[in-house]
Amino acid sequence: MLIAGSKSRPKVSVETFGLFRDLLYKRCGISLSDSKRYLIETRLSGRLAAMKLKSFEDYYYYLIYDKNKEIEMNNLIGCMVTNETSFYRDRPQLDGFINGVIPDVVKRREKDIIKELRVWSSASSTGEEPYTLAMMMMDKGLHLKGWRITVIGSDISDGVLHSARRAGYEGYTLRNVPDDVKKKYFFKSGENYSVVKRVKDLVTFKKINMMDRKAMGGVKGVDVVFCRNVLIYFDDPSRKAVLTHLYDSLRPGGYLFLGFSESLHNLTRLFTPVKMGHTLVYKKT
Repeated sequence: MLIAGSKSRPKVSVETFGLFRDLLYKRCGISLSDSKRYLIETRLSGRLAAMKLKSFEDYYYYLIYDKNKEIEMNNLIGCMVTNETSFYRDRPQLDGFINGVIPDVVKRREKDIIKELRVWSSASSTGEEPYTLAMMMMDKGLHLKGWRITVIGSDISDGVLHSARRAGYEGYTLRNVPDDVKKKYFFKSGENYSVVKRVKDLVTFKKINMMDRKAMGGVKGVDVVFCRNVLIYFDDPSRKAVLTHLYDSLRPGGYLFLGFSESLHNLTRLFTPVKMGHTLVYKKT
């Protein structure tokens, strides 16, 4: 549907918005209220232009019937989620991770025959978070004390996972990185920065839809899960499903990090809130 106006931006009807809302919810759990209709228009108008389609109705039917629908579905989801991130983001949580959570995990498992620390960044976007976690554990010298460090980064978008594997970044995303860390774990590549190989080798990236029970069940034996600023996209039934999957992925006594604005209140009693420094963490009970 087109209306007269500046550049004749396509508008989405109430009926078509409902179709997109149901499609997004079914495929990845993203829940859009009626007040979010503008998000479809603002975030997907570029896809209409790229696909040379005239209306959101045409775009919807492409997503349902075209032979390349799965490729475009990935583009749709990528447009609807916010991938803004940076290295060493939300430092109080990271301090709680490296100075509270990791020492507790190491102490409890120091007699294990196989000493492996497994950390999962469950919405890793372009990779800044999982690489940050790997760098922090290396900085603690855990790899020199017999511990194998494994960081899993997962996301639903092929595009951001491709960027994460490349591990090349603009300088602005390193704005919170301490100078000594930048010197040790990055090298300059033109105007940008790249993560050094010894850090990249610790991180594995996987495509995982958090609404896919089978895919989520493929990650097991994890000590710590970061799931920051993800639950905000879901309704309560989807949140509860995701939290159950994350609970199952964790070892006994494992830890879950959420975003500062997120809470488990009225969602689940599977975790116990624990104060670590200046941040709140959830421990598997």
